[in-house]
Amino acid sequence: MSNIVWKIKTFEEFTVPELYAVLKARIDVFVIEQNCPYPDLDNYDQKGVHIWAEKDGQVLAYCRVFDKGIKYDETSFGRVLTTEQARGKSLGKQLIQYAVETIENRFHTSEIKISAQDYLLRFYSGFGFVDTGNKYLEDDIPHTEMIRK
Repeated sequence: MSNIVWKIKTFEEFTVPELYAVLKARIDVFVIEQNCPYPDLDNYDQKGVHIWAEKDGQVLAYCRVFDKGIKYDETSFGRVLTTEQARGKSLGKQLIQYAVETIENRFHTSEIKISAQDYLLRFYSGFGFVDTGNKYLEDDIPHTEMIRK
């Protein structure tokens, strides 16, 4: 997948086409593909830093990161996705590396708390995240809180 461009922007820095592409990818993956009919526009986008890979204006991978005190007492990231056509190309690994680096560089901490879908626990453990034991269902999908120190 050549010609992939990685972008890191605050909400205010989005162009309208970029914001549209990000929201479309989130709806395609979370609402349609995972069948989670929830309001994706949750008033947190304005407080986050958005990281995504795109090619020809199409979002391939995305997440948003938050400073301490916004979602958790710790810094965090969420809404992690890779679009269907981009899976199996290591973009998810690159995305998490960028998320961790962005948190370390912008917020000057390595302590990160996330809410991981259970099938991804092993994936996140490869980045130093550990299971906190706090397990729950979100939209009927098993999740576990994980922390990285």
